[in-house]
Amino acid sequence: MLQNLLIDEILNSRKTLMPENGIEIFNREQAAEGGCGVIGIACSEQIAGRHLLQSLIQMRNRGNGKGGGIAAVGLIAEEFGVDQQILDEDYLLTIAYLDPKIRSKVESEFVTPNFLVDHIREQPHIQDHLSIDGLEIQPPAVVHYFVRVKPDQADKFRAENNLQEASQRTIEDEIVYQNTFQLNSRYYASTGETSAFVLSHGKNMLVLKMVGYGDDVIRYYQLEELHAHIWIGHHRYPTKGRVWHPGGAHPFIGMNEALVHNGDFANYASVTEFLAQRNIFPLFLTDTEVSVQVFDLLHRIYGYPLEYVIESLAPTTERDYMQLPDEKRQIYGMLQSTHIHGSPDGPWFFLIAQSAPKDITTEAFRLIGITDTSMLRPQVFALQRISQDGPAIGFAASEKQGIDAALESLSSEDSRFWSRADKYWNARGGSYTDGGAFSFSVKKVTGKNQLTCTNKFGEEILVETYQAPYSNQNLAEQGLPGILPDFPSSELFDWLKNGLTSWTYEQLITQLNGLAQSAAEKPVRAIEVLNYLMDRRYPTGSLRRSSLLSIYDQILDQVTCVIRDSAPTQFAYMDVASPIVNSFDPESETLILDARGFAIEGPDSLATNLVNLYKTGFRHFIITKVRGHRFLGNGLGTGTTGVKLDIYGSSGDYLASGLDGCEIQVHGSAQDQLCQIMKSGKLVVHGDVGQTFGYAAKGGEVYILGNAAGRPMINAVGKPRVVINGTCLDYLAESFMAGDPLNGGGFVILNGIEIQSQGQINDLPDPYPGGNLFSLASGGAIYIRDPQKKLSNDQLNGGEFSQLTESDWEAMKPYLEENERQFGIKINDLLNNRSPSEVYRKIQPIAVRALQAEEAWVKKKH
Repeated sequence: MLQNLLIDEILNSRKTLMPENGIEIFNREQAAEGGCGVIGIACSEQIAGRHLLQSLIQMRNRGNGKGGGIAAVGLIAEEFGVDQQILDEDYLLTIAYLDPKIRSKVESEFVTPNFLVDHIREQPHIQDHLSIDGLEIQPPAVVHYFVRVKPDQADKFRAENNLQEASQRTIEDEIVYQNTFQLNSRYYASTGETSAFVLSHGKNMLVLKMVGYGDDVIRYYQLEELHAHIWIGHHRYPTKGRVWHPGGAHPFIGMNEALVHNGDFANYASVTEFLAQRNIFPLFLTDTEVSVQVFDLLHRIYGYPLEYVIESLAPTTERDYMQLPDEKRQIYGMLQSTHIHGSPDGPWFFLIAQSAPKDITTEAFRLIGITDTSMLRPQVFALQRISQDGPAIGFAASEKQGIDAALESLSSEDSRFWSRADKYWNARGGSYTDGGAFSFSVKKVTGKNQLTCTNKFGEEILVETYQAPYSNQNLAEQGLPGILPDFPSSELFDWLKNGLTSWTYEQLITQLNGLAQSAAEKPVRAIEVLNYLMDRRYPTGSLRRSSLLSIYDQILDQVTCVIRDSAPTQFAYMDVASPIVNSFDPESETLILDARGFAIEGPDSLATNLVNLYKTGFRHFIITKVRGHRFLGNGLGTGTTGVKLDIYGSSGDYLASGLDGCEIQVHGSAQDQLCQIMKSGKLVVHGDVGQTFGYAAKGGEVYILGNAAGRPMINAVGKPRVVINGTCLDYLAESFMAGDPLNGGGFVILNGIEIQSQGQINDLPDPYPGGNLFSLASGGAIYIRDPQKKLSNDQLNGGEFSQLTESDWEAMKPYLEENERQFGIKINDLLNNRSPSEVYRKIQPIAVRALQAEEAWVKKKH
């Protein structure tokens, strides 16, 4: 940390940077709601940009072509035509030229006077930008300068600003930082001229952006073969500010970091004033820019450790603050008192790629994901680790399907990786347990790069690595298929499950190839057995569950191909290239639908095609290879009892919204906004669900094997019945208005358990970790499994604990029985030889009593 005097002198040295016309705080015009697509990848290996490209393609619907960008950290020297020493020690100054004729002037004013130039490289790009569909605006020409600060310039800056005690690195960083500001002010921001600006200036860090989509950046600048340890990508969906020009696209830079942002915040003026008091001024007039300026101030100038930076950006509040140790409460209280005016207020999720050279920290490169304390923007993290000290890869993104797309791309080329992460999770912003922020760090350990993932408090996020992963290979080419016993589905699953405890991967694959071949004669059995294998949790011996899921995905492809080719009478098959043309009986046939190639949303979307196919008479759909497709199950209309959708892959947002009778089985995890205004029917998710599922639901049944993120079942009315076997992050059933649960009303059962990959059922440390449980509810009930009575009154906001009665148990029991049928979670294991009233607690709304009393008073008065 710099001494206070040095901090003051560095900030004072920026007084001359004040724009001539003062600070402009733009009027924040209303615009479309933010829904940016963000993805961050951190890998112990340097991976190619084409894998980021696949994620951005998947999330293209989250952009609008007004701005996109990428950042790469931990580059390969040879790909830039320099040696490793230059890459490590020089600043990589990257300048965008919208007017190439201005280049020599910019260089003479802002490059050669201040820097020794070791290497210049022009960024390659395709010849015709119009060859990229929709890319209408010519992207800027980009030039990379590998530079060192001239010694005489460093000496001059040190003397003029009374910084004799500052380190050489501190002086040089500040010269680079201020040089960039002055260049941007002269050629891009202040005069209205838009001819050149700095894209990035950190060591071993590159930023490229344009008016377009994030995937356009990779295509236009030919980054498919560029390698880096850290990647972030962004589709800008403008919300507020002047963001429709290349300088206003994400990422934005501090000194050693590049930041992208999903969301926006309301206190841009306050944050701008906070920065102005420290002689820091925004130029591009968008909230994301000031976010990274605050990060740079706190981390580089004030020297705060990352934990304190995160706390200053996303303060810990309310119950979470009181749960902290005394020492942290004291420190966090001081941070909040000092920096609250610089804390972004609103819905946001930050991804930061950071280059931190070894002379500052032992962590060489970092990907940081920080979520706001209200959790109003979607986010998901993931981690895959080959072995404890072997290759590993981590992710943070706005959608799980973006992560899966990158893993699928990488595993198709590198057999060390596979298509499923070992662990996926959501963050609870400002939580006392993990802080709601995670950092993936790549650093050298005993001569090789290793990746570690830690939470805000520096605690490592671990995945089990005692089971060996499987190298991704073509399963269909591995020997003769096994001959399976002639058992029905459930018994064959038990036979395979027992074999897994001792089989090798090769032995299992032999049997699964046999299962695939048997689909010609027994297609229903093959699919049902695969469902059991995918959905249930059970011991797997020396084989890792995430690798097994990757294998099951490939076997499902084989099964559907066998069914397609053998054409059994009870099945039809369709993909985007081969619509159904043969005669068929839709009411008695199951349609297998390959989702690849169908649009994610819109008139040609998979969801729209499903509606049309339903109208032709189909009632059972098996939908494979789903890749972020939204609105599945929407638009089928009323009275759809008997219709069933089985969904495989990475389903998108709004699944099952508006459902009225249909059953949907999601064979894996789901994303955000599920079951909105659901009226009736059934949704079963064999994994986790994202933000805000069940919003304004009116009825139906929902069964979730794992966890829900924030705000499930808010504003729900009528009679929805929901079982969540894990927990949710916060705001469960806020403003729940579901009547009397014992007289046809709705309720939520929260079991508070964790089902391990090997099938063990453990109680979570807290059945519900947040506050705001059942807040502002006026009807319905929460039945929460809390045998140790860990829940406290301070977690309720408008609710109260009530005795669980026999009538409550009779209302709950049918749904726990169905939960057992769907997931194999036995009621006896949940009760563990205790009575229901000893295990479950009922939470009912206080508002009901208050309202009844008020109504009685009004009646008496009149």
